[in-house]
Amino acid sequence: MRGRTLSAGIALAVFAGMTVTLATQPATASPSTATTAVTRPIAAAAALAAPDISITNVQAHLTQFNAIATSNGGNRRAGSAGYTASLNYVKTRLQSAGYTVSEQYCSSCRYPSNNLIAEWPGGPADQVVMFGAHLDGVAAGPGINDNATGSSTLLENALVLAAQNPTMTKRVRFAWWTDEEQGLNGSRFYVNSLSATQRGYIKGYYNFDMVGSTNGGYFINRVSSTTAAPLKAYWDSLGLQPEENVEGQGRSDDYYFQQAGIPTSGYAAGASARKTSAQAAKWGGTANSAYDPCYHRSCDTTANVSATVLNRAADGVAYALWQLAVGGGTPTCTGGQVVGNGGFESGSTPWTASSGVITNASGQPARTGSYKAWLNGYGSTRTESLSQSVTLPAGCSTYTLSFWLHIDTAETTSSTAYDRLTVQAGSTTLATYSNLNAASGYVQRSLNAAGFAGQTVTLRFTGTEDSSLQTTFVIDDVTLQAS
Repeated sequence: MRGRTLSAGIALAVFAGMTVTLATQPATASPSTATTAVTRPIAAAAALAAPDISITNVQAHLTQFNAIATSNGGNRRAGSAGYTASLNYVKTRLQSAGYTVSEQYCSSCRYPSNNLIAEWPGGPADQVVMFGAHLDGVAAGPGINDNATGSSTLLENALVLAAQNPTMTKRVRFAWWTDEEQGLNGSRFYVNSLSATQRGYIKGYYNFDMVGSTNGGYFINRVSSTTAAPLKAYWDSLGLQPEENVEGQGRSDDYYFQQAGIPTSGYAAGASARKTSAQAAKWGGTANSAYDPCYHRSCDTTANVSATVLNRAADGVAYALWQLAVGGGTPTCTGGQVVGNGGFESGSTPWTASSGVITNASGQPARTGSYKAWLNGYGSTRTESLSQSVTLPAGCSTYTLSFWLHIDTAETTSSTAYDRLTVQAGSTTLATYSNLNAASGYVQRSLNAAGFAGQTVTLRFTGTEDSSLQTTFVIDDVTLQAS
């Protein structure tokens, strides 16, 4: 959370058309500083019908962020090596899960660096629900409660959404912001980059900043608004009696979304303000002590997080996401193999390939049959490609792109990738191989294509070779299996 308050006077907007189901028989418990797994009440889980987010998995992300800070000067400040490593950690996990991921360079940030935006491909593009958290910390410490907790909560929710792959009624977009601690600069840059039409597509922005404070409370931004209703409904089902996030008003990344007229809400557990006696009576913890005793300090490590508070925030995000953007059920999986002529034995159709790529030439053997796709191997600057449009059915649990790859090279280096094979689905790069992956025979490669469920995309293999010392990329038996 940013340290000083911005100007007030922001008009509240509401998000209409929201359905909320309250759970019965709530249970109340005090915040805990324990780091062991905490599960939500059985009654609430059954009533709310949203996935239970594993607190163990969220904590594993916190551990990664803490290790990144330790390896990079003790912090993850925007523009630092620790921030870049944090961004790469989140980006890699999202890409592997099938998200469409992009980085946005914030040129006007105090520490110029990148926002990370990830969108799940499902639901109408003009009906977007957005979830965001700032990824940067302050220079004084590793920034785990502030704000690896928000970042990790969203990351695990994103991964669970991808794994379950439900029917989507709205498009879900996640964001991890840079330079929040220097003045909300990353999120401001993003909002300012949107056209009026693009802003209108965003039906709600939900912000999560410091959601695991050890002496924490249960605060919701604009708690009485319609936008906040699903977040409040989940915490109400636990009997938590959440309050307005007064301390955080104007101090986090929801601010510029509000200013642009986009409905906003979010969870927080408190920063340097002190817990009142009344709050301690209903939430537990210590009255007249800071919600986060390590706010913006070197002690903001993994030890500075309440597993109970964090777990309730993570599950509340899942509930809100399901209420706002997930349909009534998962479509039936038609399944099957969607790549045509994956063994190249039936001519070139339906492939589009550079001249001579699909061949039965004897210089390199096919894995099966007589034909294969042979890219590069000239020992001179050259780019060759192989592509096919494929349609993936919706509603399946797995989507696996598999192919057999033989890489033969004359390169002698053991450290430099001079020649490369890039595998893409649409504009998303799924994997890159190089002369460093050379082997004596075929190796099976398997990639996750779940992010393209229900879509028609172009599957593309592109080989690039530099000016000397050949590298050959030979592909055979390509499949994309949905099941």
